[in-house]
Amino acid sequence: MDFLRPASWEEALAAKAEHPTAVPIAGGTDVMVEINFDHRRPEYLLDLNRIGDLSEWEVGEKTVRLGASVPYTQIMEHLRAELPGLALASHTVASPQIRNRGGVGGNLGTASPAGDAHPALLASGGEVEVESVRGRRMILVDDFYVGVKRNAMEPDELIRSVHLPKADGPQQFSKVGTRNAMVIAVCAFGIALHPATRTVRTGIGSAAPTPVRAREAEEFLTAALDEGGFWESGNPIPPSVAKQFAQLASGACNPIDDVRGSATYRRHAVGIMARRTLGWTWESYRGKERSAQCA
Repeated sequence: MDFLRPASWEEALAAKAEHPTAVPIAGGTDVMVEINFDHRRPEYLLDLNRIGDLSEWEVGEKTVRLGASVPYTQIMEHLRAELPGLALASHTVASPQIRNRGGVGGNLGTASPAGDAHPALLASGGEVEVESVRGRRMILVDDFYVGVKRNAMEPDELIRSVHLPKADGPQQFSKVGTRNAMVIAVCAFGIALHPATRTVRTGIGSAAPTPVRAREAEEFLTAALDEGGFWESGNPIPPSVAKQFAQLASGACNPIDDVRGSATYRRHAVGIMARRTLGWTWESYRGKERSAQCA
């Protein structure tokens, strides 16, 4: 196994063009586990740790540009207001040591359906910035996952950053695991309210071959909130609406049975998480609306 250690982004792109099978490594929290257990033996490892730009972020007027290697700890500490769903998901990642090393780029590159960042990214919306010596392109987060541990990147491309809209409403994330820490998700659910467009987005992890959105649930809830005037009134969401939303979210799953949980359990748990996170986000929205009215 050869170890490539470029000193700049341009050198990294050149190395990836010359060795398309090279496996990028930054935090190494996924790659090193596979290597240590001899599940993977790449011909080349491409170390990206000397490229400072990957560990930086930029908060713009409407979006956040998040470098691929920004550690989860930094997201939790500095971007909780702008990216609340991703910050909550980051808090559930493994241990403090891994949160200090791992980043969203690694989750995207691995494209495991159990990656903790994926539900929050799907609920938020945004684009993944990838680049090669041939040029740069943006891939919608919705289009990034194409199969089990497969993404939409070409062999010579590297992830440079993720561009995410700043939250314009409450966001939540929930995860079920076999214990409270250092655990791969049995299933996970993210939700984001977007009052500016009066829409709802969701993300489901570890309950289908890829991370997915519960699109029928989103469409149902978006219509229910609009037709019932809930965005203006801030009234509580009726239990019947929350129940239907949960059932549709559960129906979006296509899970498997494995050592961490059965398919039946995963569908049930996603429905429970959908109902609960909807309740939490809507109560937060109602609280802000009441505060605005009293100001």
